[in-house]
Amino acid sequence: MKPHLAAGLSIISNTAIVLLKVVTGIITGSVAILSEAIHSSLDLIASLIAYVSVRMSNKPPDRDHPFGHGKFENISGTIETLLIVVAGIWVILESGGKLLSPEPIHLPIVGVAVMLTGAMINWIVGRIVKRVGEESKSVAMRSNALHLLTDVYSSVGVAVGLLAVSLTDLYILDPLIGIAIALFIMREAVQLGKESFLPLLDVRLEPEEEERIREILQSFSDEYLEYHALRTRRSGPEEHIDLHLVVSSHMPVADAHDLCDRIEGEIRKAFPQAHVLIHIEPEYERER
Repeated sequence: MKPHLAAGLSIISNTAIVLLKVVTGIITGSVAILSEAIHSSLDLIASLIAYVSVRMSNKPPDRDHPFGHGKFENISGTIETLLIVVAGIWVILESGGKLLSPEPIHLPIVGVAVMLTGAMINWIVGRIVKRVGEESKSVAMRSNALHLLTDVYSSVGVAVGLLAVSLTDLYILDPLIGIAIALFIMREAVQLGKESFLPLLDVRLEPEEEERIREILQSFSDEYLEYHALRTRRSGPEEHIDLHLVVSSHMPVADAHDLCDRIEGEIRKAFPQAHVLIHIEPEYERER
């Protein structure tokens, strides 16, 4: 499935779940269900942002964006992070009021059924979106999948809490669950923020990814003298890799160009969306 189709599927599922949770939260008076409705609303916003950013990031380079549009995905992930933090604070404030003045919950079993239904839908859609995100190396899609799968666990937690309320009449459990959900989704925000924001600062690829690049370079070591100034960075689903390759001063230009083409080809086998730039240096420049 293409990334934009997977994002479209999550938009449809999240819209239905948000409406269902909002109505159920109003009927039952449960702050935990309403906090879950807000959580799902964030999932819906994340799906919308992911859909737009995936469409934008796939646009080819143009005059104003010669390096492509990949960072649209990182910007979208950063926006999602901020939304999660704001929602988490709101839920904590609302739950705090309920702790001071616990209120009865109406029809808790209905809430349990709705939470479990939403969890099942998000589990199915989340797994699809996660697979598509991993296959396409899309940070926006992986972020979207993280939203959906986190919603599964929090929804199940609310369902268990509502079941406990129906059995014990301890209405204070409802705001406590709401606070737990808020802390859980804010923890999610930290993880999401690291993945989406750091590439905006052009941080290098992960150590294991750079090690794979070095292994590929090493496999051609009998055809060049050395390499240096290896630099890497990520932009959305794309990797940008450049380095200096020192070759014999007697190597013909055509042979040096062919060597670069073969090295770039091997790197792209490991990183299909990589942009690779190799600067050739003759041996005498190394001796200066």
